[in-house]
Amino acid sequence: MTLITEPSPDATLDNDLDADVVIAARLLSLDAVEQAKSGHPGAAIALAPLATLLFQKHIRHDPRDPEWVGRDRFVLSCGHASILLYTQLHLTGYDVTLDDIRAFRTLDSRTPGHPEYGHTAGVETTTGPLGQGLGTAVGMAMGFAHERALFDADADAGESIFDRRVWVLASDGDLQEGISYEAGALAGRLGLDNLTVVYDDNDIQIEGDTRLTSSERTADRFRAQGWHVDEVELRADGEVDTAAVDARLSTPGPAGKPRLVIVKSQIAFPSPGAVGTAASHGAPLGAVEASALREVLGVTTGPFEIADDVLRTARKAVDRGAELHARWDDDAAAWRAGRPELAAAHAAFASRDLPTELDSLLPSFEVGTSVSTRDASGAAIQALAAATPSLWGGSADLAEPNRTAIHDGGSFLPASTELGSYAGRNIHWGVREHAMAAAMNGIALSGGWRVFAGTFLVFSDYQRPSIRLASLMGVPVTYVWSHDSVALGQDGPTHQPIEHLASLRAIPGFTVVRPADANETVAAWSAIVRSERPSGLVLGRQGVPVLDLPADAVRAGVPRGGYVVSDVESPAAIVIATGSEVALALESAERLAAEGVLVRVVSMPSREWFAAQDTDYREAVIPSELTARVIVEAATSFGWHDLAGVHGEIVGIDEFGLSAPADQALAARGMTTERVVEAVRATISRSA
Repeated sequence: MTLITEPSPDATLDNDLDADVVIAARLLSLDAVEQAKSGHPGAAIALAPLATLLFQKHIRHDPRDPEWVGRDRFVLSCGHASILLYTQLHLTGYDVTLDDIRAFRTLDSRTPGHPEYGHTAGVETTTGPLGQGLGTAVGMAMGFAHERALFDADADAGESIFDRRVWVLASDGDLQEGISYEAGALAGRLGLDNLTVVYDDNDIQIEGDTRLTSSERTADRFRAQGWHVDEVELRADGEVDTAAVDARLSTPGPAGKPRLVIVKSQIAFPSPGAVGTAASHGAPLGAVEASALREVLGVTTGPFEIADDVLRTARKAVDRGAELHARWDDDAAAWRAGRPELAAAHAAFASRDLPTELDSLLPSFEVGTSVSTRDASGAAIQALAAATPSLWGGSADLAEPNRTAIHDGGSFLPASTELGSYAGRNIHWGVREHAMAAAMNGIALSGGWRVFAGTFLVFSDYQRPSIRLASLMGVPVTYVWSHDSVALGQDGPTHQPIEHLASLRAIPGFTVVRPADANETVAAWSAIVRSERPSGLVLGRQGVPVLDLPADAVRAGVPRGGYVVSDVESPAAIVIATGSEVALALESAERLAAEGVLVRVVSMPSREWFAAQDTDYREAVIPSELTARVIVEAATSFGWHDLAGVHGEIVGIDEFGLSAPADQALAARGMTTERVVEAVRATISRSA
């Protein structure tokens, strides 16, 4: 790309935007990065006109009420350009002060290095890992489409209070990440015409020109995925052509197609020595270049200085937002008056209400029968779906083996496909675990949904970045992971998880639940739908016996993470097991009892829930003075040594699995009664 480093003398925007407001946005971004001595100024400086256009004219938002239900959503997928967003939030009147801008990237500031959901007013999702914002935005658009279909399906296009748009600003890096291919294909298949992605096509990334890494035609790629694509070239003076962007965005796109607007820009424009340079991407411009930029812009004020009249002009966004909000409130009141039953249902949805008698509606299973936990989960999903309209989900082309399909729930697809509708409750994600997990976050952020999605546990690796962000944000999403150990059998080590449970438990704020039997699985679902945190439900493929336990004990014990399932007076040891290995622990306890060795058996479906209990409860289940302990789990021993203690034994699998029938695979990797019995003897001897 030929660089144009000198803007025209008046350097004004040729639409209705105020040039001084754009200059203020540019200089606030410059000054904040200079003061922090770190940050990403190039995109923020170059895209200030574009961001100003969006926030002043196109995004429906109310700076005085960032939680307004009727607002659009804006996602900065290129989260490294966070100062671009923070300056717009400040200028348009959100609770982001000039002192917050000055404190950019400092300890405890409200303007961290990357946008964080729940931390800064106006930030709709946490972004930073490239591509995640785009994937999350697809989920937001899905959530909005589903909500409209359930609560206002008969309204004409653009006439519903539930018609909201999701806006995304994306970078070259976002579109290079593999998740963007998955998310783009998904959005195209779903026909999400409430999604607009603005792509900053500036030809620069950290290592230099994007030609070093890419030769694809982005417009053709997205058109092939079912998107409507607009392309906007640079203005003659090198500035972003906001007039052309405005014209495109002011013209509705075709129905049934998400929209991509490719906008050419020059990174760091109009800073004369930095424009078009890779160095301006991720480092301060420096005092000399900062002074040069001020000179080009014709500004003599010092850092962080904004004239009162400029701020008043920018704050017209407050009046615009209040007017939009008031108009929406009137429309919402009319809708509630005309649809009282739907309005009541929507209020319950928004407040995430659950039926008071929920547990009585869930299935129970007969003691002694053999039921896989994935089958029990499938039954629980049917009951929950019948009782909770906000529950929907799907799987990564694994609905049958994951048991995630909602019977008679219909498919979430545009009606034009004649295969479903946006009211459908079964999402066909395709083999797209990464985009699936990111979109789940967006669905959860869009409203009161309880969303779940399934795949095999081993493929949680594909979901890890999105799981981490779900945990960082604390959004209530549920991952359904079946085929949880070498017991899946002949598919072999590529599909048999070993290290996965430990690595997932290591994520702060994330809950892993691995139930022992069918009734524990139902109790786990009951606890999960009441949670406001992300959870992973880990399920087995093989049948396991339904344990002979009182239903009340199971319902009370599972949410506490660990509880006694077999006890004796003065036990010589404790055996702590998870999942299908609880049955193995109980069988081993019976064999030991026949030898005169009495042990307590504890089922521990969730380490995280157990750790959250008070000391008295944890001590009652696992007394500290009883140091003879055995952990039994068909996975790596890593992560269990704290509970096992110095005298304990861990019966686990610290090598990859193998292809064999389930019982043979388990035996070959040491998940046997004999090994558990020997481990109990060893720990008793060691702790004596």
